[in-house]
Amino acid sequence: MRSHAQAVVIGGGVIGCSILYHLAKLGWTEVVLLERDELTSGSTWHAAANIHGLHDSTNISRLQHYTMRLYKELEAETGQSCGVFQPGSLYLAQTQNREHQLRLQAAKAKLYGMNFHEVSRDEAERLHPLVDFDGIRCIMYEPDGGNVDPSGVTAAYAAGARARGAEIHRFTPVTATERQADGSWIVRTPKGDIATPWMVNAAGLWGREVAALAGLTLPLQPTEHQYFVTETIAQIAAMTRRLPSVADRDGEYYLRQEGKGLLIGAYERDVRLWAEGGTPLDFAHELFADDLERIEANMLRAIDRVPVVGTAGIKRVINGPMIWSPDANVLMGPVPELPGYFCCNGIIPGFSQSGGMGLMAAQWIVEGEMMYDMFPWDMARFGAWADSRFTKARVRNQYAHRFSIHFPGEEREAGRPVRTRPVYQTQQAMGAKFGLNYGWEHPAYFDAETPDTAGFTRQGWWHSVGREARALRDSGGIIDISNFAKYRVTGPGAEAWLNAVFANRMPRVVGRSCLTPLIGKRGGIAGDFTVTRLGDEEFWVIGSGMAERYHARFFRQVPLPEGTTFESMTEAMCGFNVAGPKSREVLQRLTNAALATAEFPFMASRWIDLAGVRVLALRVSFTGDLGWELHCAAQDQARLYAALLAEGQGMGIGPVGSRALMCLRLEKGYGSWSREYSPEYWPQEVGLARLCKLDKEFLNKDALLKVIDLPARETIVILALDEDAVIASGADATGGEPIFRGGQGVGRVSSGGYGYSVGRSLALGFVKAGMAEPGDRVQVMVLGRPHGAEILAAPPFDPEGVRLRA
Repeated sequence: MRSHAQAVVIGGGVIGCSILYHLAKLGWTEVVLLERDELTSGSTWHAAANIHGLHDSTNISRLQHYTMRLYKELEAETGQSCGVFQPGSLYLAQTQNREHQLRLQAAKAKLYGMNFHEVSRDEAERLHPLVDFDGIRCIMYEPDGGNVDPSGVTAAYAAGARARGAEIHRFTPVTATERQADGSWIVRTPKGDIATPWMVNAAGLWGREVAALAGLTLPLQPTEHQYFVTETIAQIAAMTRRLPSVADRDGEYYLRQEGKGLLIGAYERDVRLWAEGGTPLDFAHELFADDLERIEANMLRAIDRVPVVGTAGIKRVINGPMIWSPDANVLMGPVPELPGYFCCNGIIPGFSQSGGMGLMAAQWIVEGEMMYDMFPWDMARFGAWADSRFTKARVRNQYAHRFSIHFPGEEREAGRPVRTRPVYQTQQAMGAKFGLNYGWEHPAYFDAETPDTAGFTRQGWWHSVGREARALRDSGGIIDISNFAKYRVTGPGAEAWLNAVFANRMPRVVGRSCLTPLIGKRGGIAGDFTVTRLGDEEFWVIGSGMAERYHARFFRQVPLPEGTTFESMTEAMCGFNVAGPKSREVLQRLTNAALATAEFPFMASRWIDLAGVRVLALRVSFTGDLGWELHCAAQDQARLYAALLAEGQGMGIGPVGSRALMCLRLEKGYGSWSREYSPEYWPQEVGLARLCKLDKEFLNKDALLKVIDLPARETIVILALDEDAVIASGADATGGEPIFRGGQGVGRVSSGGYGYSVGRSLALGFVKAGMAEPGDRVQVMVLGRPHGAEILAAPPFDPEGVRLRA
């Protein structure tokens, strides 16, 4: 066994072997995988191993298609069979919402050249004559869907890795992981120790236990999961071809051919958590006792849809463990607080995603960044606030609602609240409906009478959000912005450090602010920030709250100069944005500080006293209207809020939630982190090139120089959808919808909603270079159906910024 390795992968399941294979494929041949038992131990060996390409997330769809293609390539490369069966998959919609979901996925498939299309009932019956299609609204067909052999796939990854020089050591448990002073790791085993700069936790059911060796707690929880295989079914035995799998997610089961019978699995509502105190170290290829009564309701729905199931005997039952994260996505990426420690844990659709996941992990480790923006997979989306109580509650919800549609902007109550601000109860009493933002309860809208429902079409709260947005444009609004990430940098090296981190030049005048990108390893936008100079040696930095732990990785890459401090103020400080045409008037009533433009211009900042509360006031507003951000100590939040609400009441100024804010920023064409700004997009593609100062050094400038002069691959645009089409469908764009022109795919929506103050349904999106220009007509595939739209030449609200700078 090597004593030194470029990377050590812990865990010999399908994901660990895929990561090892892709590391070797990218040129890292001195890599080692350690498995405590036999390869595939834990969850891999008993997986149903279904594969499919389409996902609500475009990037996850890309990676799932990569995985499906890779299996055939692995077989040719290694000579090891992956047991690939691809008779196709039929996707059934019993409800209107499911039909919307499938039609939108079909539109995405057309845009990205993926094979997923609608078929008639006659064609579906020809493909699968055992299914009763009564009551089905639409049927989609994915010709490449199917299943693989779990052991075969894992063995193929292992063979491919070994052929490139990688080592695999079975029956080699890891007993300790020790971080060294230089940031590297020592991985200790009974067979010897390995020194490595990269340690990869892909330990599956034991991900928590391996993490604990490094003092790390991961939000993971295993559950039981059952499927069964029937005895031989005569109709199947008589067939000369393999039946496609059936995805009847409204029925909450999955079904495919297995041998001459059928495999049927379910995610039942009666969830069973397992190993809540830790996964037993002697568990390997064991199963749990059968408990089919718990999935009886799901089985009966499967029998209604495929009647032969009701007369078939049961050949075997698999009841085994699988391990979940709170949102059922993988926990992936370097641990921000432990450089050199990489996680890949909590994988559910492992055989649909194993190849893509291995590729992304290897790219991140070897090249410093993935080719796609995969923030929904980034382990940094959770912090210490995702404790055991929250994790268990969310896992129960995710398992029980595995096949439920995750609607755009949907908020689920399980495990909440976790973190609240001092004004939480006040906002509750005012009728606030809350969303979850990096653990914080954050007001989405205010209306005690209107429940927070979810769907693809406009919900009842659409009108509530409209009232808030119009009120802000007419008079003003008070928006809680405490969820923004806030940092304080002080000391003699503060300015130099910030200039070394960010692409823009830091303000040189006290009381001035600047906007600046953070550049990623491939030259894309890793973040966007507002930086304010508060003193000769003091700066205030504001960024995305949900990305605070994500951005910590970048900040740690630039050493702080001696005597300089960097601290997060997100928990210690709260804030409000008071915006709208009367915002100056209402604030002036509460302070003696001069707020007129001559004394307090746009992008200026200073400490002021407001209603007896010391606040940092910044003359900026994400609404695109006249406004100030006001940041105060958390203990003063309630007093400040009460004063703002009381003074604003007589002026038509009241609370405004985050959903209205998102609509207001669309009217102005402002981009948002993880939607319009991401590492996939270059500065010149999102209008931020002018903020990159190439005459100074900054983090990843070398990567930016390689792309900054290249022509934009695509450009950001603002679109207005035709009102008649929107009224007919009852839906606005929300993000992810393809954009077509003349039947040709030209782009996709990044975010959308309704511009209440301009009376138009709006969307921000990206179009391929040269494919469409302002003034052109296009079709936006809202609900998977074409909605006419125009690419606007300018934002519909205050395009010249007159109100913003008033």
